[in-house]
Amino acid sequence: MQWKQSSVSLENLNALCKGTIAEQLGILFSSLTPTSLSATMPVDDRTRQPFGLLHGGASAVLAETVGSVASTLCIDPEQQICVGVEINCNHVRGKKEGVVTATAEALHLGVSMHVWDIKIRDEQNKLICVSRLTVTVLQKKQKG
Repeated sequence: MQWKQSSVSLENLNALCKGTIAEQLGILFSSLTPTSLSATMPVDDRTRQPFGLLHGGASAVLAETVGSVASTLCIDPEQQICVGVEINCNHVRGKKEGVVTATAEALHLGVSMHVWDIKIRDEQNKLICVSRLTVTVLQKKQKG
């Protein structure tokens, strides 16, 4: 198991989204396994571009949300914070309606950097987007 925060529930993770862009886009964490974290997002008026397709930026928000939260589960939040430093997305298939699911799996979990492979799929498990997120792990400044 890669998670340092083993007592975290999907309910706790979804509560983190309150008042964020994830809440605005309808992103909900849906699965937590020993090696992956998944979240869903609707394809609707909030997440479509003007031509009716899932917006690439919305896919990037979904990917970064899942990857960043996954990184946070791999650190000591009392001592460290995670900050995304690079994301790329390859949009391989359009989507007009329904729900997409992003699943993040670690490619590298180092002391100061995490790299995540995030695949976004539709309800038929067809690949919509492939993303890679790099996160830096920083030490919190000590008070006093």
